[in-house]
Parts: sequence; C-alpha cells; structure tokens
Amino acid sequence: MALTSVEHPAPQVEKPETLAPPPATVVTPCDPWPRPYYLEGDLRRVLPYHYTYNTYCKERWRGRELLDIFASEFRDRPEDYYKDAIERGKVVLNGKPVPSIYTVVKNGDIISHTLHRHEPPVTAQPIGIVHEDNDMIVINKPAGVPVHPAGRYNYNSIVEIMRAERGHGWNPLPCNRLDRLTSGVMFIGKHPRAAEKLSLQISGRTVKKEYVARVKGEFPEGEVVCEQPILQISPKLGLNRVRANGKEAKTVFRRLAYYPPKPKANGVAEDAQDNFTTHADEVRYSQMGWKKKEGYSIVRCLPLTGRTHQLRVHLQYLGHPITNDPIYSNQRVFGPSLAHGDSLADNDEDIIARLSRMGKSEVAEAVAYHDEMVEEYNKKKAEKMTGELCEICDTPLYSDPGVHELGIYLHAKRYACEDGNWEYETPLPDWALPPEGFTGPLETTS
Repeated sequence: MALTSVEHPAPQVEKPETLAPPPATVVTPCDPWPRPYYLEGDLRRVLPYHYTYNTYCKERWRGRELLDIFASEFRDRPEDYYKDAIERGKVVLNGKPVPSIYTVVKNGDIISHTLHRHEPPVTAQPIGIVHEDNDMIVINKPAGVPVHPAGRYNYNSIVEIMRAERGHGWNPLPCNRLDRLTSGVMFIGKHPRAAEKLSLQISGRTVKKEYVARVKGEFPEGEVVCEQPILQISPKLGLNRVRANGKEAKTVFRRLAYYPPKPKANGVAEDAQDNFTTHADEVRYSQMGWKKKEGYSIVRCLPLTGRTHQLRVHLQYLGHPITNDPIYSNQRVFGPSLAHGDSLADNDEDIIARLSRMGKSEVAEAVAYHDEMVEEYNKKKAEKMTGELCEICDTPLYSDPGVHELGIYLHAKRYACEDGNWEYETPLPDWALPPEGFTGPLETTS
C-alpha cells in the first residue's frame, strides 16, 4: 500500500498580548549605588538626588482633589510647591499629567511625584549588633534614625543604611517598631519566614518589652499603672492623645532613680523664683506646672500593649513627660500644663495648628531646653526652615538639627520571649546613668 503524505495546516498560535511599557514618569529615574552618604562631624548626610515617589490611592484619599491630598497629607513642603509641581507635570496620575489641580483621585490610581530629594541628616553613630545568626540580626538602634523610609527620610533609615552595609540585593525585614526618636533593641529578619515568626510573637503579646525613660520631676515610687486609651488625632503630624474613644492601652511604670536639681555653689538648690524681676514673671511661672517639678527621674516602662507613642502619651498624661520630647513635652504646643490629666478634645485643633508650625517657623522646644542640661548653643541650634531655596529645585532648605534633636530619652532596653527561649538586652544609655556627684543604678533589675 502506497503511503501518501498529508499536509496539515500549521496550528494557529495566539500571539501573546503585548503590554505597553510603564510610562517613564512612574519609574524612579535613579537608584544611586553606592548610596550617596557622607559623614560630617557627628552627622550622616545624603547628597541631594532625583527620585520618583509612587503610591497607590489610599482609602481616605478616594474622591478627593489631588492638591487637597498633598496639602493635607504631606508636611515637608508648602502648598504652593505642590500646586506648581502638579501644574508643571512633576506630579502625575497613572503616568500622565492631570488637566487641573482639582482632578479627583479614584481607587486604584497611582500618584507619582518626581522631585529633587533633600534628606535631613541623622546621627553618624553606627548601628550596634547585639546578636546575629542565620535567621535574625538583633540591633541596638541609634536614636533619631527612622526604621523605614518615610516622609523626608529615605536612605537615612535603618533599612537603607543596613542595605548599604551588606549589599544592594540584601533585604532587611524589621520585625518590631520603634519611633524615629527612640533607641534600643530591634529585630531584623534575614528572610521572610524568620521575620513573620517573630512578628507574630510580638503582635500576639507573647514577648516582654522593657524600656527606660528620663522624665520631668520626681516620679512616684512603687508601681504606677496607666490604662488610658489612646487615639491618633492627626495622621499627618503623627499626634496621639489620651481619649475615651481610643484604642486600649496599658503600661506599668516603676521609678528606678530620682535626681534632684544640681545645687548652686553655695550648696542651695537653684530656685527659679529667685530670678523674678516683675510680677508678670511671677504669674507666668505660677502657670507653668512643670516648672515646679524639679529634677528628673529614670523610669522603667513595661508596655502591655503596643500603641503608637504609647509610652510618650501615658507619661505626659501622668504629668511626667519625657523631658526632651519635642512633641509631648512642648509647652508651646500643649500650654503650661503640658496636658497633664487631659483627655478632652476641646483644644485639639489649636494643638494641631501649633504643632504644625514646629520645625518650620518655630523651633520644637521641649521643656528640657529650659534647664541646665542643654547648653545655650544647642537652644539656638535647632532644625527649622532657613528661608533659603535649593538652586536646582527651589525646595525650601532646613538648618541642621541640634544634638538634642537627634533623639529623646526613651530606650528599648530589653525584649524577652515569655517561654524563656530567648532574651536580648542592651546597656543603659548614658543619659540614664547617675550624673556626676550622685549615686544611682547602673542597670535595671528583673
């Protein structure tokens, strides 16, 4: 039987869908490596660089105008800057310029902002390594350095500094949160499984946390428990306050030491009333409740919940704020009482308005700046707008922060697993040690 060949038509193969490349405006124009760090004195600086910031529309932004979002949510530049950036195409929506500053943002939209980025300097103090294994790095975080890139900070963050030290492809995974101004124990996962395991332990409240703080005045002896709920009243400013409708919060405090004011040369403690020259001075002093709280205390803090700014807010409510806290120990923001025992919302708008001026037209001045612990030089040297503009992008420039602004007297000293499998601890920071001429604890006790 003869064989004949049969030609079969070639199968029709569907061509893969070709997607248009993303618009250039939503691609970061540069990712400098090595990072543009340089050290100058006690500060780590970053050379200005161009950068595109991309973000999906957040739920609270839906249905709002583009300029309104920038003006209300982002604090580091004035509204006029954002208006000009939108009109000139530096701010785009889904990769395309918008017809108007009043364009409404919808769910799923991507907002891109290309800018010449100026990062604030941070301390040049290195990140201390407490422990390292194949899964985890336990660090002693320096005060004043944010954990993640946020706001005006990007490369000057714990995540990016560690990446710069260990290689571009290394991805540090923070497992616990510390405020930018707080120092102490932090856990950095080396891989997602280890990071998730520890993060679940912390969120499940099976980890004991111990902090130390330096607060205004003579803190009461014995155990002090604060169970006031906490509410965030300004996401833009990161301001939290005690409120009945806030989230559950509980902290246990215990005083470790009290250090009275340093005596004068004649052996008598200095009294501000000795310096009154007018009746107005006397009246002003009588209104400053914190002025009557002499000296400072070192306090052990055991948070049983994990609310943002929980220790700072609870200490303020108890009338013993952290002495150099630029927010919760700031008389210009909270008035003479520093919100001692205040849980009402009557003056929230005024407080938000006053706080928004700090670091711009006014110095963020904590009560510690009024006492002998801060030299006159540092009272004047503080971060605020200088009135000068960048020659490249017209961004308002800031002065350098003073040494006293690089952190607050709050330190995460110890983290321990409840079942006893692990425990990591750092020494007391210098500001918690006894001052010259006094005796006191050199370590906390269990």
